[in-house]
Amino acid sequence: MTISSTMKVRDVVLELPQATRVFEKLNIDYCCGGDKPLGEACAIAGVEVANLERMLEEVRQAPGNGSLDFAKATLGELVGHILDKHHVYTKDEMARLEPLMVKVIEAHGANHPELQGMGGLFQQLCADLKPHMFKEEQILFPYIVEMETSALQNRPAPFAPFGTVKNPVRMMMMEHETVGDLLRELRALSSNYTVPPDGCISYQTLYRALEAFEQDLHQHIHLENNILFPRAIEMEGSR
Repeated sequence: MTISSTMKVRDVVLELPQATRVFEKLNIDYCCGGDKPLGEACAIAGVEVANLERMLEEVRQAPGNGSLDFAKATLGELVGHILDKHHVYTKDEMARLEPLMVKVIEAHGANHPELQGMGGLFQQLCADLKPHMFKEEQILFPYIVEMETSALQNRPAPFAPFGTVKNPVRMMMMEHETVGDLLRELRALSSNYTVPPDGCISYQTLYRALEAFEQDLHQHIHLENNILFPRAIEMEGSR
């Protein structure tokens, strides 16, 4: 693929889904920051565009990188994927990590005061994500699926109690920004999830899990912000 500094980060991921691995490695925000030009995103991360292009080419040519084409999936398929893969994972991990965080703080908080701050941030993250996902599952996603179904069946669009799909989408994206900020604060407090020398197995498990949780949320938010929501808005505008 041809990369230019003016190309948007989200467009790179839409053309090459495997690029998310490279962006995670380089700490380039491709979900909430997907609308940034690549040159600006690289400058923020301290990465040369030419180096990024080389790494993306290596990923593209690597064997076994077939991926579902989210850009061509139906909106119903996208919603199903987000619910089954990301919402289930997020809920399961929040339930697992909240008590693990408490355990690590109790054991190591005296020597590592940053853990107290991380505990508060993770509590806030969970408190934000739970109602956020509930609103998607109960209101926004069913509307998007019904809107697509009615279009395929040549029926009138469903009644939108929120006026236009743009309104809940705008709110969800604002909440995604808050989630992104909390994830960045967690990473900063943990020194990029670097376990200290005296970190026990629980400490190591927590940091590995939090980093995986962050990566999954990045992919989760990318699918909504950069694919599902724009296509839903476009479909509503064409009705």
